[in-house]
Amino acid sequence: MNREKIVEEIVLRKAVAVLRIKEPEKLKKVIEAIYAGGLSVAEITMTVPNAIQLIEKMSEELDKNIIIGVGSVLNSNVAEDAIKAGAKYVVSPIFKKEIIETAHKYDIPAMPGCFTPTEIQTAYESGADIIKVFPADVLGMDFFKGILAPMPHLKLMPTGGVSLTNAGDWLKAGACAVGVGSALLDKDAIEKENYSKLTDNAKIIMDNISKVVNK
Repeated sequence: MNREKIVEEIVLRKAVAVLRIKEPEKLKKVIEAIYAGGLSVAEITMTVPNAIQLIEKMSEELDKNIIIGVGSVLNSNVAEDAIKAGAKYVVSPIFKKEIIETAHKYDIPAMPGCFTPTEIQTAYESGADIIKVFPADVLGMDFFKGILAPMPHLKLMPTGGVSLTNAGDWLKAGACAVGVGSALLDKDAIEKENYSKLTDNAKIIMDNISKVVNK
């Protein structure tokens, strides 16, 4: 898939799982569990031990319908390494033009983290494909409505503050997709290897999204 197609698929699928787990050996089973629940976009953050190697491994071993990306990217070198390992999109908690440029060099979408209207628009003008509004729980859904009223051209995705049962509300507020981490990836379930709990969580969030999308 090229850059445009990947963005199209993320917007179509509506949910990105933000994988920030401490036990990398469980990553494959975690992704397979949420995929069984209908969630097929997975962001492996650079805070996961051996993230680059895991991106390469997951890209080779998982179902090809799963779109693997990299998150928590802070510079262009890391972005490039992750893309070469197989990442299909690059997410950052910050806005750096160099990260966007590196992603686009490889025809890969860039999703920088932004917080203010000026920063969001500047990232858009720099080529950002989707703007990650972070931390979204600080700003809330009314912020999305407020931003999109004068700037409806933006594709905004909240990360932080997205729960299993409010994802649809974020979409109603104007988000093109949602990033969901701790609410989906129950730490206790992962520790106990209760992967069916993760599948159930994924089903809940995808059902919640589908009620909004299919109205």
